[in-house]
Amino acid sequence: MPTQHYMECALSLARLAMGYTTPNPAVGAVVVKDGLAVGMGYTQPVGSEHAEVMALRQAGDKAQGATMYVTLEPCCHYGRTPPCTQAIIDAAISEVHIALLDPNPAVSGRGVKRLSEVGVKTHVGMCRQEAQEINEAYIKHITTGLPFVVAKFAMSLDGKIATKTGDSKWITKEETRKYAHALRHTADAIMVGVNTVVADNPRLTAKGCGGRGGIEKRQPLRLVVDSNGKVPLNAHIFEPPGEVLLAVAAPFDSVKKEKLTEVGAEVVELPTRGGSVDIVELLRLLGKRDIVTVLVEGGAKLLGSLFDHHSVDKVLAFISPIIIGGREAVSVGGDGIDTMTQALRLSRVDIKNFGDDILVSGYVEKRLPQEA
Repeated sequence: MPTQHYMECALSLARLAMGYTTPNPAVGAVVVKDGLAVGMGYTQPVGSEHAEVMALRQAGDKAQGATMYVTLEPCCHYGRTPPCTQAIIDAAISEVHIALLDPNPAVSGRGVKRLSEVGVKTHVGMCRQEAQEINEAYIKHITTGLPFVVAKFAMSLDGKIATKTGDSKWITKEETRKYAHALRHTADAIMVGVNTVVADNPRLTAKGCGGRGGIEKRQPLRLVVDSNGKVPLNAHIFEPPGEVLLAVAAPFDSVKKEKLTEVGAEVVELPTRGGSVDIVELLRLLGKRDIVTVLVEGGAKLLGSLFDHHSVDKVLAFISPIIIGGREAVSVGGDGIDTMTQALRLSRVDIKNFGDDILVSGYVEKRLPQEA
C-alpha cells in the first residue's frame, strides 16, 4: 500500500480533533507495522495526550520497529504533557514521516533533530499543504499571537447581505445554513456586531456541541462588539449554554456595566479608533486569551472594519441566486477602497455548491506595507 495512504489516514484523524484542542494543534498519527496500521490516535483536549501517544498506546508492543505517520512535528519539550519525541524513542519506532514542521519556536525542527540524534529515520513534507490547512489557525496564533479570523457572510447576486430594512432571514436555503452553522464547531469564538444582536437576536451557539468519542467540547465564546452598550439585557445571547464577552469602548458607563455583568456577560473596556472599539486591540486581547479561531458572522459594519484593517485571514461567502436591490440595502461596510488596485483579493479559491447556493471560500492575500 502506498505510504501516502497512511499519511492521509493521519490527516483524517487530525480533522476529528479540530475544534477540540485549543490552543494546541489538531494532530493525527498512525503507526504501521508490516503493512498494517496497528495504532491510531488524534490530539485530545488540552492537558491530555497528544496524537502520537494515543497511537503508540494502541499499538503497544507492535510499535517496536514500526513506522509512524504524523501530521505535525512531534514536540520535544515539556509543556502540559511530556515530550512526544521521548515516547516515540521509548516505543522503539524506527521511522517517522512528518507532514509539517511545527512553527512553535519551542519545537521548530528540534523534534526532528532529537529523533535523528538517536537513529530514528525522519522524513518531512508528505501532504504538507493539507496538514497546513488543518492547523492554519494554530500556525497564525503561535507565530503572531493573534487569532485566525474567518469572515462568514451570505449575500445575494447583487452583493447585498440584508435588505434596506435590515432583514437578512434567510438569504440562503436550509441546506446551506446547516453547513454554515456546523462551522461554529471549529471556532473558539463567534464574533458579531451589536446591530446583528439587536436585529436578529441570535443565540450564537453551536448546536449539538457535545461529545466526540466521549470528549465534550465547550461552546464557542459569544463575542459582541458593542461600543456603546446597546445590547438588550434580555437578548438570547445571555441564555445558556456558553460564555459571553462584550467589547465596549472605554470609559464605559459603570451602571450599564453592572447590569450587563448581572445577566452573565464579561464586559471588557477597550480603546477606540474612529469612535468605535479598536478592532486591532480586541484581536490582540483575544490572542492573549488563547482564542485561536474567530468566526465573524456579521454585521456589515464589523465585517467592513475587519477588512479595512486587513485583519481577515479567510473568507466564506455564501451566494444565493436572488436579487435584493435597493440603494440603501446593506452590503459589507467599512471605509472601503478608492481604486480597484487596492481591492483585497482571495487566493486558493474553492467553490462548493449547496443546491442553488454557492460557497466561495479563499484566503485574503496579505499585502506588503508599501502595497497597502
